[in-house]
Amino acid sequence: MPSSLDHLLESRVVAIIRLSRLERARELVCTLLDAGIRCIEFTLTNPDTPSWIERLLAEEPRFREGAACLGMGSVRNADEAKLALDSGAQFIVTPIASEPVVRACKTRGVPIAAGAYTPTEIASMWDSGADMVKVFPARSLGPAYIRDILGPMPYLKLIPTGGIDASNAREYLDAGATAVGVGGSLCRADWVDGCRWDLVHEAATLLMRAVSK
Repeated sequence: MPSSLDHLLESRVVAIIRLSRLERARELVCTLLDAGIRCIEFTLTNPDTPSWIERLLAEEPRFREGAACLGMGSVRNADEAKLALDSGAQFIVTPIASEPVVRACKTRGVPIAAGAYTPTEIASMWDSGADMVKVFPARSLGPAYIRDILGPMPYLKLIPTGGIDASNAREYLDAGATAVGVGGSLCRADWVDGCRWDLVHEAATLLMRAVSK
């Protein structure tokens, strides 16, 4: 059965759900999965995220059977890492360089994409044992930054996140990124509140089409 890391490496897209309300999380997740998204991340900025991780793992067979993976992001310290891991999160993402989170994930055997921004932070997170490094925020850096970082460190597995959508995701991958993190353009609060699953599905389909080119 494919591991969470396999999905992260092969799908090349992590859909990031950062919402203040999660009442319709199940419908949103099913829409993303049906559109071809295989890696979904809920952020810990919402205190209900751990309970939703547990619920979705129990209710959605695609997560249990290895067809997709469900992770938790915005994990900043060891206490939050324990909360995320205890909820059953299948991968962890941090917004910052945090060695305690990397250590916690390695101890439990759960893939970790550690956040970093500068070349030194990126190298430090990789050397600490992170499976991938989330380059964040990538909005002001652009694809050329990814290419420049990989020049002297081509072994890195980078996930640029921030300001990425169907219009530029392919540029980041062509620059050498292993995957991209995409949030706002997929999981808009007004679409979710209005149950516009058709718009979510269309945006996810366009993204996956752009990535697969």
